[in-house]
Amino acid sequence: MSLLGRDYNSELNSLDNRSQSPSESSSSITSENVHPAGEAGLSMMQTLIHLLKCNIGTGLLGLPLAIKNAGLLVGPVSLLAIGVLTVHCMVILLNCAQHLSQRLQKTFVNYGEATMYSLETCPNTWLRTHAVWGKYTVSFLLIITQLGFCSVYFMFMADNLQQMVEEAHVTSNICQPREILALTPILDIRFYMLTILPFLILLVFIQNLKVLSVFSTLANITTVGSMALIFEYIMQGIPYPSNLPLMANWKTFLLFFGTAIFTFEGVGMVLPLKNQMKHPQQFSFVLYLGMSIVIILYIFLGTLGYMKFGSDTQASITLNLPNCWLYQSVKLMYSIGIFFTYALQFHVPAEIIIPFAVSQVSESWALFVDLSVRSGLVCLTCVSAILIPRLDLVISLVGSVSSSALALIIPALLEIVIFYSEDMSCVTLAKDIMISILGLLGCIFGTYQALYELTQPTNHSMANSTGVYA
Repeated sequence: MSLLGRDYNSELNSLDNRSQSPSESSSSITSENVHPAGEAGLSMMQTLIHLLKCNIGTGLLGLPLAIKNAGLLVGPVSLLAIGVLTVHCMVILLNCAQHLSQRLQKTFVNYGEATMYSLETCPNTWLRTHAVWGKYTVSFLLIITQLGFCSVYFMFMADNLQQMVEEAHVTSNICQPREILALTPILDIRFYMLTILPFLILLVFIQNLKVLSVFSTLANITTVGSMALIFEYIMQGIPYPSNLPLMANWKTFLLFFGTAIFTFEGVGMVLPLKNQMKHPQQFSFVLYLGMSIVIILYIFLGTLGYMKFGSDTQASITLNLPNCWLYQSVKLMYSIGIFFTYALQFHVPAEIIIPFAVSQVSESWALFVDLSVRSGLVCLTCVSAILIPRLDLVISLVGSVSSSALALIIPALLEIVIFYSEDMSCVTLAKDIMISILGLLGCIFGTYQALYELTQPTNHSMANSTGVYA
């Protein structure tokens, strides 16, 4: 039972004193289950590592295709602009939470609570009486976003596993550029997803965060190693980009927007990370330093990757790597890192949903319900990946639907609601309105374009441009 890391006797007793809504019974690591800052808090370096880990995932590997969708000039400039805007919204969220904490005399206010408390003090009567739905909305978006990440992880691992397995007989020790000769896949991509499924179910049964931290360390090591090898390859012999368009079609730019927003996936972690720091007043420096590193990494990988592979750029840059054992090991290492990261991303929706589900049954059924919900959620992400086996479009869809709301729309609206009655300047008001409108337009048109692309007929085995190449 120690591996599962859950004491149901104490948990059921604590649940008796909670509201019975799934949002209020949450203990999510991203917004609920945080430790007060103090002597045992995180150092600056530890916080920086966590911040980098939160923002470097599968979305990073899809950035070369995102730059292709925007254009060689428009892509990097737009990625920089979205990065700066996202960091600004993170700062807005931090300021709003700090203001509410001081006003309500609370030590910590999470994302959902900040939304609820801000609506409780707004002038509109209807919004005040329905303020709790602000918290429900943020919790729902967190669930959708995190399960979307997990679904993308399924596709990423299956894509790379298929390529490694079905190219094993032609893999050599000589690393040469991959030729664009598509071979018929031996097994459908869905077979590889189903192969991974039972292992992920067993992984998410581990609920002890100390055990998960070991896997997190392993994921960090494999990710750093694989990224070093990816950069080492794409920086060799980059062709002159004279034939690459500086600006792409506006329809594909909408896909770029969703992918870019998806990639900045750490907005839900800024509040708990600050709260867990030994010296929370230093978090602003850590945030600016960490996100500067992230933005520079994104721009360099996306731009150099597109320049290296041009029109042949695939949904994940790992699928463009040469067919030799060295770069096959890159796919293996990154896939291992993503495999273990799945459990950490899964922990967020699980800890929002499971406490509510467990509170509805007797103590004797608590463990069964817990494990059943975990298994069901993993199966849900697998089914989503099977039904929509398009890595690039799912990344764009998740980014457009939920990440844009969490990263852009809600923080800007929070600042308006909280500070409008406190002599907010016209410039700040106009700025927040523009950010909200930009996020909303990106959400609407990005979602439409991703759904439109998903409805277009395509060869299922090659839908993700991840077929086996000679």
